[in-house]
Amino acid sequence: IIHPCSHPEVGPAPTCEEEMYENVCLYVDRLVCAVRPRRMLYLAIDGVAPRAKMNQQRSRRFRSAQEVRELQSLQDDMEQDLIREGCQFDAEKMKKKKSGQWDSNVITPGTKFMLKLSQHVRFYIRQKQSSGDPYWQSLLIVFSDASIPGEGEHKIMTHIRHQRTCKDTFNPNMVHVLHGLDADLIMLALATHEAHFYILREKVVFGR
Repeated sequence: IIHPCSHPEVGPAPTCEEEMYENVCLYVDRLVCAVRPRRMLYLAIDGVAPRAKMNQQRSRRFRSAQEVRELQSLQDDMEQDLIREGCQFDAEKMKKKKSGQWDSNVITPGTKFMLKLSQHVRFYIRQKQSSGDPYWQSLLIVFSDASIPGEGEHKIMTHIRHQRTCKDTFNPNMVHVLHGLDADLIMLALATHEAHFYILREKVVFGR
């Protein structure tokens, strides 16, 4: 949810981080309206990953930052070439555009962005449950933020497996709906051996 809400591939990008937090909460609202969970809503954000995954993430983020620098250098060279050919540019506007570029690498456990996002989501949950809406008041909401180690989908799977150990409350016909774009969700869902498990995901259009 966080990546498409903070830097969408289609449509205008948010103007500030506060708008990104609002987009995340609106997206959760949209998913709840679509699925209408009756017992529990589990919101999980990726926490600190295991060592091997951490090395992969670090190399991916370094590569992403390097690609941004290379693209910026290429744009600067093209601007200089156009200026030499006599094209006119609004220098103040171009400077403002460059300084306003947002670094998506802040979507990492331990950053101020993730801390503020967790605080915003907690406030959103409290606001919903104290709004007087009987639907939200009857819903059990679990929020696992980035301070809790482990990837979000694995936190959810751990909870589902733990439910099987609760013989008094376990319902074998419980319906689970998991939202996410990761391909490993299919294998994780099959590994639970739950009878009713659905994966909700958006249509991904490649090449944009």
